Amino acid sequence: MSGIHPSAIVEEGARIDPSATVGPFCTVGSQVVLGPDVVLKSHVVVTGQTEIGAGTVIFSFAVIGEIPQDLKFKGEASRLEIGARNRIREHVTMNCGTEGGGGVTKIGDDGLFMAGCHIAHDAILGDRVIVVNSAAVAGHCIIEDDVIIGGLAGIHQFVRIGRGAIVGAVTMVTNDVIPYGLVQAPRGELDGLNLVGLKRRGVARTDITALRAAFQMLAQGEGTFHDRAARLGEETQSAPVREIVDFIMADTGRHFLTPR
Repeated sequence: MSGIHPSAIVEEGARIDPSATVGPFCTVGSQVVLGPDVVLKSHVVVTGQTEIGAGTVIFSFAVIGEIPQDLKFKGEASRLEIGARNRIREHVTMNCGTEGGGGVTKIGDDGLFMAGCHIAHDAILGDRVIVVNSAAVAGHCIIEDDVIIGGLAGIHQFVRIGRGAIVGAVTMVTNDVIPYGLVQAPRGELDGLNLVGLKRRGVARTDITALRAAFQMLAQGEGTFHDRAARLGEETQSAPVREIVDFIMADTGRHFLTPR
């Protein structure tokens, strides 16, 4: 194929769309699928049972689809699915799943994964997620659409981060984060709402007002955090507030970051 540089190593069995580009000194494993217009710059390693969606670009020295960094992994079949139009920058690592975590790591569409960040086994990431330089998402995490994770942040295993939330730089997140939450401080604290993100996405002023009122109720109302969320669900007419309530009331193995 004309899109494959002569110095690239492509193992027999790899399925590469004719419109894809495989640059100098790349290595592509036998179970890899590269979709239309995928671009591997130079020195990229794509291995394992990995499928990469249309228009995704992967920059030099990224290692995509390697086995998990999990001592329980015994070589079982698992995979990595990457959606369309992602930008995966230099030295990024993304691992396949494990049998114990469902067997798949999944990345949505239109994400930006900046230099040196890591996505671990069995993590599920939504669309338009941004993971900034040297941040790490541990195994089994669920990161919903439109989340931003700041540079050098660390997301603990099994944590859920709700849609539209933002995590500040150099922040460790050990508990679930509500949709549209703003998390900062070295030991992550829920410090408000991602108001800038809400405005950028054109969320209606009435919904932003309702979200601010809901946050205050979650912070200062009577009863436990779950009691307040349940009461909020009975009262609200706002779809974004309902999203927060549903997120809190869903099954989870972790506690929540609660408002300061």
